[in-house]
Amino acid sequence: MSHLLNTLNSFWLWREVSSKLGVSNPVYKYWKNTPNLKLNNKYVFIQKETLPEKYAFVERSLTDLSGHLPIKYASDRLHINEHVFSYEKMRLYKEFEYKFVEDVKFVNIKKFFIENGIRVGKNSIIQLGKMKDLEITANSTFYNLKNDYGIVVYE
Repeated sequence: MSHLLNTLNSFWLWREVSSKLGVSNPVYKYWKNTPNLKLNNKYVFIQKETLPEKYAFVERSLTDLSGHLPIKYASDRLHINEHVFSYEKMRLYKEFEYKFVEDVKFVNIKKFFIENGIRVGKNSIIQLGKMKDLEITANSTFYNLKNDYGIVVYE
């Protein structure tokens, strides 16, 4: 399955970690054995089970983000306007599952892909959009969705 769909399976949202621990924002930079991931130069995530020992207790209370992506990052990776995930009046809005963590809205991309039978390779490029805007090529797979939307997976 695509790296995109599993990006946050082994990470915690830094904003939630720092809030629950009451530590300053940049302190993770000094934790040498705690790898971090930055998405869109906006969202920082800390790898699970790598917090310094004195802070490890907080992991039990953190939100699991497996299969989820921040809506801004998801819209960039799916080549679609962020509004699809932001407003209930958008046609595809209710097709996705959402989760809020520390005022960051996440969308469950993995669940959506599984429910719609969409297969994505590790290095695939994915485009979600109105059917009239999609470009279907010989080395791509097209999936028809509801309300004149579709997904093209380019290998």
